[in-house]
Amino acid sequence: MPHPLLIVRNISREGPGLLETVLTRHGIGTEQVDLTKGEAFPDPCSFKAVVVLGGPSSANDETPEMQEELRQIGTIIEQEIPCLGICLGMQALVKASGGNVVKSPVREIGFYGPDGDPFRVDLTDAGMKDPLFAGLGSSFRVFQLHGETVEPPAGNTEILGIGQYCPMQAVRTGSKAYGLQCHFELTPELFASWLPVDEDLKTMDQALLLSQFEEIREEYTQTGLRLMENFLRIAGIA
Repeated sequence: MPHPLLIVRNISREGPGLLETVLTRHGIGTEQVDLTKGEAFPDPCSFKAVVVLGGPSSANDETPEMQEELRQIGTIIEQEIPCLGICLGMQALVKASGGNVVKSPVREIGFYGPDGDPFRVDLTDAGMKDPLFAGLGSSFRVFQLHGETVEPPAGNTEILGIGQYCPMQAVRTGSKAYGLQCHFELTPELFASWLPVDEDLKTMDQALLLSQFEEIREEYTQTGLRLMENFLRIAGIA
């Protein structure tokens, strides 16, 4: 029998956050690997589902570690293993499926865009019908931390969510492999651990960022928890 869930960290500090809250609630076991510690990306066929988290690397990197990650994600796509890729995880998913990772038209950092409007994801018609977003309405606030974006390949990739500044925010490759450019997984503790070490965040007004997070925290948390619950149901493990 496959293990329930594999969680892949692309950097130690970017953990599962709200996903861990949902996993604990359901008593679901996981295997976690941290690629920055030299741990190998296990065979995804040994798991019922895979979550690939974010990090500061690029899916365009030619390192052996990234090439192996793309190879394993290719297996996930080929074998139709339920997958959720967040930020870099989404970019690696699209790259492995034959798409491109390119410079974002706007470097999205924090809770607000350059015009002062909050970062939001607006679901497309396909997104409104997709079970990943069941019960979430048509638009929601998000946190962003990326300088690259994706150009999905033609064919089996569906655009599920778009943004004002960076259009590609949520995609599905095949039937059960999802990518989210934005972050839905933040907890206050996880966010606080990023602020002093992330190269973009540590140059910003950290008190302001914490205040902005607190303003939307209740809504944001409920959105994140529902999305994670939805993914685990799609994967058949909750």
